Amino acid sequence: MALPKDAITGGCQCGAVRYALEPKPYKIYVCHCLECQKQSASAFGLSMPLKFEDLALEGETAEYVRSTDSGARTRCIFCRQCGTRLYHRSDRSPEFVTIKAGTLDETHSIKPVAHIWVSRKQPWVVLDDDVPAYASQPPDLKGWRDELIGNSGRDK
Repeated sequence: MALPKDAITGGCQCGAVRYALEPKPYKIYVCHCLECQKQSASAFGLSMPLKFEDLALEGETAEYVRSTDSGARTRCIFCRQCGTRLYHRSDRSPEFVTIKAGTLDETHSIKPVAHIWVSRKQPWVVLDDDVPAYASQPPDLKGWRDELIGNSGRDK
């Protein structure tokens, strides 16, 4: 990968797939939908939207294509060897991807800017009142994600 030495990096559990991003701030949100609960084998998923062109990827991946509640089709990209989900790419907006933020090498500074699909969150998950929460998703999801990407603020 030909990125600066201070690039943001991440990858799968086994190390067969690695990625790097330009060293700039990104915003992360928490999704409590049932799909994110299943794919993360946890109570929610951490998502970090960015432009596809900003992602440098090494290693062999595979994809699983699924329908979403909105009727779109999402490509779920994962490591062929260990199965770690790395990112999603919607057929409606292929110029963007959503990195699964738990795959970042450095996760200590993650501070979510919002929670979506809280109507499906696990009852024992307690949300911070200072972080915006949506029962499903923001009314203008594409505009909201564009704003997250355009502002590019990964809070530290």
